[in-house]
Amino acid sequence: MFDGYDIVVYGTVLPQFLEDPSLIGPVDPALGGALGSYALLGVLVGALLAGSIGDVVGRRKLMIGSVAWFGVGMAITAFTSSTTAFGLLRFGTGLGVGALLAITAATVAEFAPPGKKNLANAIVYGGVPLGSLLAALLAILLLPVVGWRGMFLIGALPLVTLVPLMLLKIPESVAWLAARGRLEEARAVSARTGVPVPNEPAAEATRTSGSQEDGSQSRAGFAGLVTRTYLLPTIVLGFTSATGLLLVYSLNTWLPRLMETAGFSAEGSLTFLLILNGGAIVGALFGSRVADRFGAKRVVAACFFIGAVSLALLTTSDNLALLLPFVAIVGLGTSGTQTLIYGFVANYYRTEVRGAGVAWCAGFGRLGGVAGPTVGGLLVAAGLSLNGIFYILAAIALAGMVLALTVPERGARDQFKATHQPDESRARP
Repeated sequence: MFDGYDIVVYGTVLPQFLEDPSLIGPVDPALGGALGSYALLGVLVGALLAGSIGDVVGRRKLMIGSVAWFGVGMAITAFTSSTTAFGLLRFGTGLGVGALLAITAATVAEFAPPGKKNLANAIVYGGVPLGSLLAALLAILLLPVVGWRGMFLIGALPLVTLVPLMLLKIPESVAWLAARGRLEEARAVSARTGVPVPNEPAAEATRTSGSQEDGSQSRAGFAGLVTRTYLLPTIVLGFTSATGLLLVYSLNTWLPRLMETAGFSAEGSLTFLLILNGGAIVGALFGSRVADRFGAKRVVAACFFIGAVSLALLTTSDNLALLLPFVAIVGLGTSGTQTLIYGFVANYYRTEVRGAGVAWCAGFGRLGGVAGPTVGGLLVAAGLSLNGIFYILAAIALAGMVLALTVPERGARDQFKATHQPDESRARP
């Protein structure tokens, strides 16, 4: 939730930056988009680094360290007074956000029970649009009182809330402990959580059987992503994630401003952001249940299509009663779709390359996230009509649908099987 709050809170304060140069200096639409992209560039770097750092220090330490890192970053950002310092700190804060995004998906895939992996992923990553919704709601209620600095200090609350709780409650990954030879600790965590130790005899038999099907099974980590089995899916999934995140961050950054130009008040335009992310939460939970039953590939493609249609429908009316439901459906087709993509990716790969696969898609996908605020800013600066901007975003959503459908079918079948049966890391003796 705080992860989503960290990114989207910038969109809630951007109108103030554009209107009042005394806050952090003069900000025009192009610079506003760039400042929003710096955090996402940090997310990109952090996500890619997480794939290797997590293998060295462990999933637990990286998760806790990432939360503490972006909490400190939010606190320091609240006291900046220049656009340069603000941009640098947004990049630094994004490093922690990206590492957390990448390591969490892999961990959820290892702990979630068979047949409910997409649902578990949607519940966890539902915190991202929930944080976005919280940012919009708190901006409506508190922004006039606490200002932009107070909004950023709220994002630092994990330092005194989540970090102590995580130190007490978050277990280390059973698979990571076993891989490091710490079998006694792995068995202790297994007894607490019900997750089997992957080096148990039955799991070894399962891995041996799997390796006979494809010689590339022996390659792990990032090296496993460039094998014949995974190279094409990895490229396509990376671009699919990038497309989804371009939509997510262009809308979360610029939707309030776009609705202000359409004649809605500042509070009313923030309401659209709230509805957008509320639709994402509900849509992702519903879509995850369908994905667990029918496979994530078709559900992701369908959600992209729904997002494209609903974005186009935003141009047909300026009636608030009609716009709000359309915006909620746009949330399903953008932020909600991205949540489903994380589940798709995490369960697509076998255990030995899962962490690297998620880190790649979360990291490479951030190219779209980095581009999102900038693209939105350029479209606004170019003087395009509101309808024209929505049509361009709808076309991008259709491109995401095509990319999702391009993921090789063999991988989709494997993913469908993985969500219904124990994979090699969860085989029980």
